[in-house]
Amino acid sequence: MKLEHVAIWTDNLEQLKDFYTKYFDGFPSTKYTNETNQFCSYFLTFKSGARLEIMTMPGIPDNANNTITAQHKGLIHLAFGIESKAEVDEMAGKLAIDGYKILDGPHKTGDGYYEFTTLDPDNNRVEVTTENTGY
Repeated sequence: MKLEHVAIWTDNLEQLKDFYTKYFDGFPSTKYTNETNQFCSYFLTFKSGARLEIMTMPGIPDNANNTITAQHKGLIHLAFGIESKAEVDEMAGKLAIDGYKILDGPHKTGDGYYEFTTLDPDNNRVEVTTENTGY
């Protein structure tokens, strides 16, 4: 069994698509639009086969979860694994230069990962991580 996809509601469909395409090599589907209910979405497919659905539709309320300072129960982050510590550092630098806040790291975790946490354009937490490879 595999996790088929994760979905995110957004008011910034194109901006979110561009973020995950540019920084995480997501390959977007053709935009789907349902004119009746004004629903639009993209599926982004990543090299691993994992997929992220980003969706927009009028009337969806804002998320009350403060992902920056006070996390709450429920889904809280997406994690992208890359090959090396150097790539983690490079990605953190690239995102910081482009104006994305780095919440923590890069640093080694107690469970053997090297990672940092950032926010996408909608303030969803995103971890970029690599497994312990002898660093």
